[in-house]
Amino acid sequence: MTPATKANQFQLDAEAKAFDREHRRKIRFNIGKYDAAVSAGLKLYDEHELARDRGAYLKATVLEKLDEYLLQFEANFTARGGRVIWARDAAEALAEIGKLTAARHTKTVVKAKSMTTEEIHLNKYLATQGIESVETDLGEYIVQLNGERPYHIVTPAMHLSKADINNIFVKHLGTESTDDAQKLVLTARHLLRNKYTTAEVGVTGGNFLVADAGAVAVTENEGNARLSASFPKLHIAIVGIEKVIPQLTDLDLFWPLLSTSGTGQQVTVYNTLYFGPRQANEVDGPEEMVVILLDNGRTNLLAQPDKRAALRCIRCGACLNVCPVYKNIGGHTYETTYSGPIGSVISPHLSGLPEHKHLSYASSLCGACTTVCPVRIPLHNLLLLNRKQSVEEGYAPTEEKLAIGLWKWSMQHRWALDVLPAKIKDWSLGRLLGQVGWSKRREALAIAPQSFRELWKARKVL
Repeated sequence: MTPATKANQFQLDAEAKAFDREHRRKIRFNIGKYDAAVSAGLKLYDEHELARDRGAYLKATVLEKLDEYLLQFEANFTARGGRVIWARDAAEALAEIGKLTAARHTKTVVKAKSMTTEEIHLNKYLATQGIESVETDLGEYIVQLNGERPYHIVTPAMHLSKADINNIFVKHLGTESTDDAQKLVLTARHLLRNKYTTAEVGVTGGNFLVADAGAVAVTENEGNARLSASFPKLHIAIVGIEKVIPQLTDLDLFWPLLSTSGTGQQVTVYNTLYFGPRQANEVDGPEEMVVILLDNGRTNLLAQPDKRAALRCIRCGACLNVCPVYKNIGGHTYETTYSGPIGSVISPHLSGLPEHKHLSYASSLCGACTTVCPVRIPLHNLLLLNRKQSVEEGYAPTEEKLAIGLWKWSMQHRWALDVLPAKIKDWSLGRLLGQVGWSKRREALAIAPQSFRELWKARKVL
């Protein structure tokens, strides 16, 4: 799909979702529950703004010396028998995963919720290798059954109601129809239990990489990540290189920031540190643990000091929940791994500016996203910088370039505007606004009988 086609498709999908009342009802209901929980959770902080300041400072400090912290993590992790693989892009990551799964003669992979695996399209790759990949997070499991990508960074099935989930289970699992949410959960739990104990490989992401401890920190609410990492003989953690933090004690800041901003909890139910494979004196855990450090465009952002702040993101999803655009058009419209404001900022750099530059224009620039970000990423400013970069690199549409060029020339040559009759100028402006969709759902512009200059002159001011 060409960049122009992607942008056009985005506009079509956005319009369809924005006028889908049932979709908006579901999102309004689900985000409303999160808003209430987060509001209550924030009251538990004595100094939430101070916590945000500290989080932003720590993440910014790490990014200035990211290479040093990553090497420190690698040294400490491998000292306990773990293995680290550096992957420049999705292709390298998948190739390494292919070698690891082939060595284990893998038939089944159990997977915890992970945005990096979505980013590299791991499930699709494993299917080409004849390997069954099972999502074990309930939301991820539901959207996998339905052949969809996750709708939201934190809540993959946010767009589905209880009735929708029941219909998916009936269709794909052959279960009896029910409106009992507990029964639906138990159905998924029963089907997944056997997968944990038979899978050769377990895959997780990582919320944080702890440099001084050489540990991967994973936070979750269902316990499925622990099961995915503990039962299989090989545990693969795929983590973006920006997720590193300096010290183990920094988790007392970041775990609550992540959970409170994401779900309103003081901390999530399960918070686990993985230091490597099972040690000689330990009775459980994987025989082998491999961490894949994924770049996949992150150094593109790191190399741009004015946009580097986007790499502070801890994937809490707060900016999505507050964004008026996201709440109207939904997560799937973006057609990217990361949706909402943070997705609009980082996707052009992770997946290509020509293909995703239009996302940076899908914003009201109200600044709500910046206001709620727990690590103070200036998201609305970064959206403007993305727009600026797309113009400077020549990705603006030809019609836009011509229109701006004509406007610039006319502003520098005021006499040219006075030569044209008011009706022609009104017609030209109407055509321009019609091209960008301004007048599609707005009343037509009023036709002025005279130009402003003529009206001003008529009052004998000039």
